[in-house]
Amino acid sequence: MVERLALSVDAMGGDAAPEMVVEGVDIAASRLGDVEFLLFGDESQLQALLEHYPNAKKASKIHHTTDVVLSDDKPAIALRGRRASSMRLAINAVGDGDAAAVISAGNTGALMAMAKFVLKTLPGIDRPAIATSFPTQRGSSVILDLGANIECDANNLVQFAVMGEVFARNVLGVQKPSVGILNVGVETLKGNDAVKGAAAILQAETHLPIKFAGFVEGDDIGLGTVDVVVTDGFTGNVALKTAEGTAKLFGSTLKQALMSSPLAKLGAVLAKPALTALKSKMDPRRYNGAMFLGLNGICVKSHGGTDSIGFANALQVAVDLAQNNINESIKADYGQLHADAETSRKAVTG
Repeated sequence: MVERLALSVDAMGGDAAPEMVVEGVDIAASRLGDVEFLLFGDESQLQALLEHYPNAKKASKIHHTTDVVLSDDKPAIALRGRRASSMRLAINAVGDGDAAAVISAGNTGALMAMAKFVLKTLPGIDRPAIATSFPTQRGSSVILDLGANIECDANNLVQFAVMGEVFARNVLGVQKPSVGILNVGVETLKGNDAVKGAAAILQAETHLPIKFAGFVEGDDIGLGTVDVVVTDGFTGNVALKTAEGTAKLFGSTLKQALMSSPLAKLGAVLAKPALTALKSKMDPRRYNGAMFLGLNGICVKSHGGTDSIGFANALQVAVDLAQNNINESIKADYGQLHADAETSRKAVTG
C-alpha cells in the first residue's frame, strides 16, 4: 500500500463520463485533503478536462488507455476482451497495491466479473455482495445484496450479515448494529429454507458486536427497523428499484400539487425550508457509492447516471472504507463467527 492514500478511478465509466468523473474528482479533492487520484482513460480527453478543474489537476495522475467497457458488454465478454480497458486497468491498480480502492460508474456486471477475477474473495466468503446505505426514518441503514447474487443459500446470507454489520460500523458509525433478514413475514415459520437456515445460525450465541432482530418485512426498510437488512440479490434489487421509483413518484406528485394553484404556490414558498430539507435527505446522490463487499480489495460502484456531486460522494465512500480497514474487520468477524460455531459444536458433542 502506498503511503499517500490513492484511489484508482475508471474515468471513462458512466453515462456522462469523462467530464462528470473529472468534475467529481475536483469536488472530492477539495474535501478529502491528501488523496491521490489515478485516472484511467483517454489522456487527450482527460488532460483537456483537467485544465478546467484545478483541484483535480493537482491531485491526479493520468494512465492512458483508449479501450472502454461498453454499457451493453456482457460480463464474460468484457472479462476476456477488455483487458486494456479503463475499468480493468483501474482494478489492476488495486490488485497490484498501487491504490487503496477502485471506483467506477461503468457496467455493473463487467465491474463485478473483473473485480472478482483480479482481486479474488476474502477467506471464507463464497460470493461478493453489493451493499449501500439507504435513507430511513431513523437515519440510514445498510441493505445487501442488491443484485450480485440472484440465488443464495443460508451460508451466503450469513456471510452477507457479517459483511453488512461491518459496513454499518465502519461507514455509518453504529457500534452494535441490529441485523434483520428480509422475509415475507416476521413469524419464524415463514420463508424459504435459506432465510430460515440463516436465521438459525445468527440466533446462536455469538461474540459478534451485533443484535440479531430476526425477520423483517419490506416496509421495515424505510422505517429503519434494523441497521442492516440482509437478502438475496433478486429480492434486494427489486426492493431498491421499487424504492427509487416510489421516491420519484412522490417527488413528481408533490411538485405538481405545489404548482397546481396560486394558493398552492404560496404554500410552497412558505414551506421552502422544509421542502429543501426533504429534498436533501431523499437526494440519491447523497447515498451514491455501493461497495462490492467480500472482495480482497475495495471496489465501489457509482450509479451510472449520477452527476459530479454523486460521484464525489462515491469517492468519499471509498476513502471511508479504506481508512477504516473494512476488509480486515470482515475477516476478523467472520473468523469469530466460525470460532463461536466450533465452540457450540464441541459443547453439544461433549
